[in-house]
Parts: sequence; structure tokens; C-alpha cells
Amino acid sequence: MPGGGSGLRPFSVKAKLGTLVVVSVFITTGLLMVALRTETELRFITVFSVIATLLITQFVAHGLTAPLDEMNTVAKGISHGDYTRRVSGADRRDELGDLASTINRMADDLEAVDRHRKELVANVSHELRTPIAALRAVLENVVDGVSAADPETMRTALRQTERLGRLTETLLDLSRLDNGVVPLKAQRFEVWPYLSGVLKEANLAASQRGLSSSPGGLGNHTRTDVHLHLDVSPPELTAHADAERLHQVVANLIDNAVKHSPPHGRVTVRARRGAQPESLDLEVQDEGPGIPEQERYRVFERFNRGQAPSPHGPGSDGGTGLGLAIARWAVDLHGGRIGVAESARGCRIQVTLPGIPRARS
Repeated sequence: MPGGGSGLRPFSVKAKLGTLVVVSVFITTGLLMVALRTETELRFITVFSVIATLLITQFVAHGLTAPLDEMNTVAKGISHGDYTRRVSGADRRDELGDLASTINRMADDLEAVDRHRKELVANVSHELRTPIAALRAVLENVVDGVSAADPETMRTALRQTERLGRLTETLLDLSRLDNGVVPLKAQRFEVWPYLSGVLKEANLAASQRGLSSSPGGLGNHTRTDVHLHLDVSPPELTAHADAERLHQVVANLIDNAVKHSPPHGRVTVRARRGAQPESLDLEVQDEGPGIPEQERYRVFERFNRGQAPSPHGPGSDGGTGLGLAIARWAVDLHGGRIGVAESARGCRIQVTLPGIPRARS
């Protein structure tokens, strides 16, 4: 296997160099025996041995150095930002083939990072442009006397400011994600009151956005028509987790479910006791178009906005494509699992939190 074990592979560089030494010894020995039998002068045998050895060495060396030259060229291109080039010979059954595969995987990863960076700039620019333009228009109208600074106008300005704040929080979460592990402040809590509060916050935020929405429909799509339902069993269920991080998980899953719900749809949040002490099994299910099976492994990737059309029509906000990635990050911090489960209708996302960690002996 590539890179594994210390055994000698039949096509490895070690085997080729060993074969070169053995062949050189055989040639020299054979020519020496010929010299002894034919009484040929030793100097001629030495010259013939050197020439034969050099030819074989040149042949083997070319097969070893040519891929290295190509790797060097590709590596220089990568260092200058060209992530499109790849090294040939990744199918070789030696260490050079392993190195070529590693370089190609590195180029793939760097190309993906560069693409994500460009997508982030494009997405954030798009998300910032709309509220800033709307806020500027409102303030210009107030300054020019076109409209009065009445509560309705101020609510419109406040709505755009809140949207900028939500985007800033998302970027801060992304920064925490990239900067490594965040310490968890896990504690025991009652699940029903906690989740009820999260759902009330989601309903309140949607209602406030609806009240302050402008006739032009700028900003996030207002989904006050979606009903949020909470199902906790048993009612006295408790769990052990970081409340702030769990809030990120539930809020992002609810937001994603609401965005993809049909008009007057229903989003259900279920909570059940897990297998371990104080563990928790969560589900968030909507009645939208669902996620195709071939796309389920990608929904938690950054900047992935999904391929399914919006069930509530065009003009809705697709977000930055970071919500589910942040939810997965928060679940991973707990050592839990998150994934898309089978569902007869809509999308059902399952979250499992491990609860109180077992003491190590």
C-alpha cells in the first residue's frame, strides 16, 4: 500500500536501485570471467564494465528524475497560484507514484480552498450590498426631506441594520470555525423550556422582519406563514451540552427548514432521550422538496446553497451557504453526529449529542 509499511515493494525505488546494483555486479563479474577464460586484458574489461553500468544507470536514473522534474514544475506553478496543473504518473506503483498522488490531492485541496475563498467574497459582497443600499436610500430620503424620520422609516432602517448584524455574526462564527477548537461550556439543562425559547426567538424575529419589511421586498424573505412545532418526549427531558453552541445548531437548522418550506408549511423540532446519560437526539423536519440523495453528503459544506428550487418563489434569500456548515461545526465540538435522514416528505436532519462524557480509567 502506498506509504504504508517498511516492506520492499517489487516496483519501489528501493527495488529498482537494488536491481541496478545487482545487475552492475553481474555484468562486472561476467566480464571478469570472460577475461580470465579468453586472456583479455583487464583494462578492456574495466572499460566495458564502466560503459555498461553507466548505460543502465542512465536508463534507470531517467525513469526516476523525469517525474521529479515534472513535480518540480507543477509545484512551482502551485506556489504562483496555478492550481489547474496536475502531475502525471500517479498510477505508478512506486514511491514516485505515491508522491504524484499526494501532490495532485494537495492541488485539489488548494483549488477548492481558492474557489471557496472567491465564493465567500462574492457571497458576502452580495449579502452586504442589498442592506447597505437600502439603508443608504432610507437615510438619504430622510436627509433630503423626501420622507420623515417616522417610526415606519426607522423600522425599515433598523431591519437593514439587523441584517448586517446577522451577517457579521455569521462571519464571526466562520472565523471561530477556522481558528480551531472553541472551549465548550457544557451544563445540564431542561430541553423543553430551552427549545421553546429558541422557537419563540425564531418566530419573534420573523414577525419583526415582517413588520419592518419595505414594499420593495428588500432583504431576507419574510416567512411568517411557516408554523414551528415542538415535540419533546418525555416533557421533563434534560440534556448536557453547551447552550450557546446548541442554539447555533437549532437556529441554523430551523432557518434552513423555514427557507425551504412551502407556503403555510410546518417545521417540526423533535427531541428524545439518547442512549447515553444526558445525551440528546434532535430532529428538524420540514415539508419542502427535500434533498436528493446524491446531494446529501454536500449539504454541510461551506457555501453550499443546494440545488432544489425555492418552494416559496423567487426573490427569497438563499443566505451565505454557511448555516449548515456552522451547525456541523458546533455538533462536532460536542463530539456528536449530524446528518440527513430518510424521510417520506421534506427534509429531516438528525443531530445526536453524546451528553456527559464517560470518565476515563
